[in-house]
Amino acid sequence: MEKAEPEAPHVLILPIPAQGHLKPMLKLAELLSYASFQITFLNTEYFHHTFLSSIDIHAFFRRFPKFQFVTIPDGLPPDSPRPGKSIAHYLISLTDATKPAVVEVLVSLRSKSGRPPTCIIADGIMSSAAVAAGEEFGIPVLAFRTYSACCTWTYFHLSNLVEGGEVPLPDKDMDKLVTCIPGLENVLRHRDLPSFCRLEKADDHLLYDFFIAQASAMRRASALILNTFEQLETPFISKLASIFSKIYTIGPLHCLSNVDDPTALASTKNIFWQEEKGCLTWLDSHPSKSVVFVSFGSVVTFTLDQMLEFWHGLVNSGKPFLWVIRSNAIIGEDDPRKILEDLKDNTKGKGSIVSWAPQEEVLAHPAVGAFLTHSGWNSTLESIYAGVPMICWPLFVDQYVNSRCVSHVWRVGFDMKDSCHRSIVEKMVRDVIEMKNEEIMKSMEEISKQAQESVKESGPSYCNLDKMIQDIMSVNLENINRRD
Repeated sequence: MEKAEPEAPHVLILPIPAQGHLKPMLKLAELLSYASFQITFLNTEYFHHTFLSSIDIHAFFRRFPKFQFVTIPDGLPPDSPRPGKSIAHYLISLTDATKPAVVEVLVSLRSKSGRPPTCIIADGIMSSAAVAAGEEFGIPVLAFRTYSACCTWTYFHLSNLVEGGEVPLPDKDMDKLVTCIPGLENVLRHRDLPSFCRLEKADDHLLYDFFIAQASAMRRASALILNTFEQLETPFISKLASIFSKIYTIGPLHCLSNVDDPTALASTKNIFWQEEKGCLTWLDSHPSKSVVFVSFGSVVTFTLDQMLEFWHGLVNSGKPFLWVIRSNAIIGEDDPRKILEDLKDNTKGKGSIVSWAPQEEVLAHPAVGAFLTHSGWNSTLESIYAGVPMICWPLFVDQYVNSRCVSHVWRVGFDMKDSCHRSIVEKMVRDVIEMKNEEIMKSMEEISKQAQESVKESGPSYCNLDKMIQDIMSVNLENINRRD
């Protein structure tokens, strides 16, 4: 009698319900599904229906028959805005509600199949809940940090900043170099630390303590997954190896595929926002590398004054621009929709404004020559992969670290944090589009090539994904043998 095929590994995925975190997590879940893994993907009840409406769910389940979504509470009333005015309170509520919810899901899964999942892959921000549940059930937890290796290393040293007297910031000299994060002594300035290190708002103190707690819990994970590639961040990946015995660098994840399927890269490019594909036709009418693409991501908001400084700077540069402005991006105004419509009218002949764009396709378009960005990690990697130099205007958490790396570590763009004066915007746009900085162009060409090579078959990230899959399969086989 032939021996039956062993049961496929079953992975429980625990993301943070925000586009910048969900996108890479869902992409990783898809890659594991292509390896015939069973996937249980946890969504909060609040975001679940919005999330499902943004993808072709029937096509999704035809492609991934072993994939299921399960909803859990986030601890807030249904009518409460997410994240609301306090991101710290939202994250604390979410993690407090998640631990018992994950335990309940694990009990349910075990009762249905006779065994718990093979492992848990959790966003690093959910480490305390995931690791506690994993330890209770004897399940290994792989922490997926959707930030850069450099930023991840920084978060592991937040307590050092307090002990070293660098947080709270001792004076107003924001250009003073940070001295107590190993390997970053001559890189990060006080202004480059994660935004909550400034402790300017009451929320910042809560966020600081929250991230210290999550970093501490993450140390107990069995492995670390990073959406980066080895050539980009070798020094910080090596440093993180002093904390984790296993590290899987599998980026740029948005263009990594383990199947010969031209549609495999398409299903999770956008979550929550409706894309205006017509902007690609608009780009077709412009010369090579002549357009500035402007997008500050899915969360960042700005005042009318800030928006107008950017607009005047872009217009004064004389370069055509494609600008993504979400309907909820402008704050502090009674009628932001009217303001946005007026801005669109005044932009005709100078550029184009859309509510959301297919970013990966825009960055890959030959007409795009610069990317004015908030320096979110997904956007940074997508720009590097496409070979488009960046102008960085960070506003939140890891973006401050990323923008410094862009300008002073990898030297693939400019950093204009803490300022959006129209004259600075105008000069930086001209410098990039007119290719006045040869070092940036040369560095971007080299790093972009490395990014593209890393995800090819036999490339480092491709091989690291395969190694992770094989390691999970080994754990699954050990569990089956132990049970039998």
